[in-house]
Amino acid sequence: MTDKDQIRDDLRLQGFEQIDSTLSLLVDCLSEALTSLGEDDLLPFLPWRGDTPKSDPPEGIQQLYSIGFQLLNMVEERVSAAIRREREKSLGADSIRGLWARAIKDMKKLGLDEDQILSVLRDVHVEPVLTAHPTEAKRATVRERHREIYQNLVTSEYPKFTEREKRRINTKITAAMETLWRTGEIHMTRPDLNQELRNALYYLREMFPAVLNRLDGHFTEAWRDAGFSVKKLRNSECYPKITFGTWIGGDRDGHPLVTPEVTKKTLADLRYHSLVLLRKELKEIAFHLTISSQFQEIPQTLQKRIDLMKLELSDTAWAEKVVEQNRDEPWRQLVYLMRGKLYDTAEGRGGYGGPEQLDADLAILESTLQETGCSHLIEQHVSPIRHKVKTFGFHLATIDIRQNSEYHDKALSQLLVRAKVEDGENFGSWPEEKRLEFLSKELLSTRPFIHNNSTAGPEADSVLNSYRVIAEQIRNHGNHGIGSFIVSMTRSVSDLLVVYVLMREAGLMVNTEEGLASPIEVVPLYETKDDLDSSQDLLAGFLDHEVTQRSYKLRFMDGNVVQQVMLGYSDSNKDCGILTAQWALYRAEKAMVEIAAKRDIKLRYFHGRGGTISRGAGPTQWFMAALPHGSLSGHFRMTEQGETIAQKYANLANATYNVELLAACTAATAAKHKYGEPTEDPCIQFMDRLSKGSEAAYQKLLRTEGFIPFYREATVIDALENSRIGSRPSRRTGKTSFSLDDLRAIPWVFSWTQARFYLPGWFGTGSALKSIKDESPEDFATLKQNLKKSIFLQYVLTNVETNLASANKELMEAYASLVTDEALRQKFMDIILTEFELTHELLTEVFDGAFTERRPRMHKTLEIREEPLRVLHKQQVKLIKDWRQLKAEEKEEQADALFPKILLSINAISSGLRTTG
Repeated sequence: MTDKDQIRDDLRLQGFEQIDSTLSLLVDCLSEALTSLGEDDLLPFLPWRGDTPKSDPPEGIQQLYSIGFQLLNMVEERVSAAIRREREKSLGADSIRGLWARAIKDMKKLGLDEDQILSVLRDVHVEPVLTAHPTEAKRATVRERHREIYQNLVTSEYPKFTEREKRRINTKITAAMETLWRTGEIHMTRPDLNQELRNALYYLREMFPAVLNRLDGHFTEAWRDAGFSVKKLRNSECYPKITFGTWIGGDRDGHPLVTPEVTKKTLADLRYHSLVLLRKELKEIAFHLTISSQFQEIPQTLQKRIDLMKLELSDTAWAEKVVEQNRDEPWRQLVYLMRGKLYDTAEGRGGYGGPEQLDADLAILESTLQETGCSHLIEQHVSPIRHKVKTFGFHLATIDIRQNSEYHDKALSQLLVRAKVEDGENFGSWPEEKRLEFLSKELLSTRPFIHNNSTAGPEADSVLNSYRVIAEQIRNHGNHGIGSFIVSMTRSVSDLLVVYVLMREAGLMVNTEEGLASPIEVVPLYETKDDLDSSQDLLAGFLDHEVTQRSYKLRFMDGNVVQQVMLGYSDSNKDCGILTAQWALYRAEKAMVEIAAKRDIKLRYFHGRGGTISRGAGPTQWFMAALPHGSLSGHFRMTEQGETIAQKYANLANATYNVELLAACTAATAAKHKYGEPTEDPCIQFMDRLSKGSEAAYQKLLRTEGFIPFYREATVIDALENSRIGSRPSRRTGKTSFSLDDLRAIPWVFSWTQARFYLPGWFGTGSALKSIKDESPEDFATLKQNLKKSIFLQYVLTNVETNLASANKELMEAYASLVTDEALRQKFMDIILTEFELTHELLTEVFDGAFTERRPRMHKTLEIREEPLRVLHKQQVKLIKDWRQLKAEEKEEQADALFPKILLSINAISSGLRTTG
């Protein structure tokens, strides 16, 4: 073992010790809170205090363990940050995989010089997209208490505190826990879109601007430490671009509550809060700009701008007053006048026409400060706000509009019927050739099907009114803040051309000299395995269409065309299982990049990753490392869904770490894909066989007679359908019958997770590996030998192993006991447990060792949760059984009275597992 290996081992053990000691401190505070609240009967059941009593737990155990898990999650986040700091001290900043120091080091290892790295960074554009899927069970007020506890926990680490000072901090933590205990844990009524938007606005307005401040410092330090010129970096303006997106208020796929009015209000709210943010930032700058004109000459450029801006404001008297109050401080005068102009902007009384005009004033501020030699003041205060203007603009986050292709077909059918087009009512079932011919012909004309104020039907009116909201936004404020039109379940080229026609109908297309062109990007979303398999041909047809070509000329004046493509990780997994889905995604990415490259087009993949491994989650650095070579151009979008938003971004240190991971990993991977030589993955040769074997086993399970009744009774899917966890329905349509096709992937994964099967995250993998081992032992030996050199297969199988380790055979059987038909229960449990044991056995064999020995950190985080989780799961099984019995006996009032306990149970288990759907 080398010295570095020893340090890593020591740090891991140190981390384990810190988790135990910090957790003990917080549990002591929780104990004090419970005592003061008169909850003494819960004290023996406090987690991580020795053996739990065997007696039935008292009322309140769900809340106790839920809070306990929340505290554990906080501790793990905090200790991770502390160990990263210690690792940097001992092994250097570049020892931390995925952060800027390591990323720049990796780029230098490729042989890149400073200019080549700058050229890579110029193309880096990362955009996390906040969504509001029904996976976040906690209320905003609960998260506020979490932040309060976390901040006090951070404060308590100061080594020079006296014992009295430490006691005061512990008392604050105890007080916050008292409040947390008395605060409603979860939504007893379904949260509306306004609540979901307010939650997103917190991160966008309060958290991410502070993250950018830190990130700028981290990146500049790493650049300087690499021996590069900071001055050259600043002059090049090649800082990696980080922006933010959101689907809240724009994602209408199966969400009837996202009306055109909601989208309009969301756009207005985002704009308002961006201006509030920038006014706040300017106020902070003004506080520091006390430079007096008595000690240096006022630059003429600065004075001219002040004099002109006084006349530009709607309230000239106020402007004169501000200038007088700051008589000898011209830089402060300018900043206050800029704040006034932003206020005019927000009130619709002129002001700035766009963020570029604000940035021009900031550029004057910067250049005139440079004349006085205040370079550090620029670095600390002016450069950060200019970065924020580029990031947040006057829109805070871009909003995507997503809708299902089937819904678009209904909308267009209604328009065709109204326009008396022959067989228009059956447009959705027309052959693809007929659809393409008709749509292409229509796009030669600017004539709409109906008048602007006419109605054609519910779907047509909904789509067109939504598009008209976007058209109005563009007229009033430009394209800032408008993301793209995303077509869920894209299955043909015509699915995308339909959007062009609907845009024409709403007045959104631009009539260029060559014909109609779209100012907004239309994005295919490939979700199922079949759609992924045919994606390259569909993309080629769309890229080559004349309207798409004209749209590129309209949007990319410099000729550097970038086309966004969205990949769905959730439905593909639900469709064919994790191993097959991952391989389908890999092949589709690789094939589409080649299609685009032939046309000199870069692809910007938008990865629709969920909060669980079954829906695409996994460590960011390993996820990017496993992407097909050449698939990452530097443009990278990724959804941040549900509870993962709070997990990643609830506190500044963790938020900074996760955003830096995204940006730095994107840069390093893009450099490798651009300049590195592609290396042949030695296990890719086995992927087709593994995929077929896995899919066969997975599909056989789903198609076995009685699967749906088993699934509905052995999991909590019926409780999730009745829960108040998010504003979105659990099914895409309003059908009353149950089918897997109609069920969203989120509750599908959520339900299996709650019942501790984790089935979508591993089922079929054992059978796939066994088929190769049985058919060709030599190939299996080769696979095993080469696995460590296979980044892709190692990444996939490691994620499968994590799911498998999170599953629990004893608890699976407990939930299966809810299946009333004993023969049905036995049939499916035999299938599932056989595959479970087989997958365990073969993963241990191919990885050449048990999970517990090879991954001690993951084992620790799972093991520490297991005992309290077991209590909660067994209680949940009983609650579900009683609730279903009451429903069967039509005792609805009693069933409704019991249901809040089920919600608390779901929430508590989610906290323990750190995941839902």
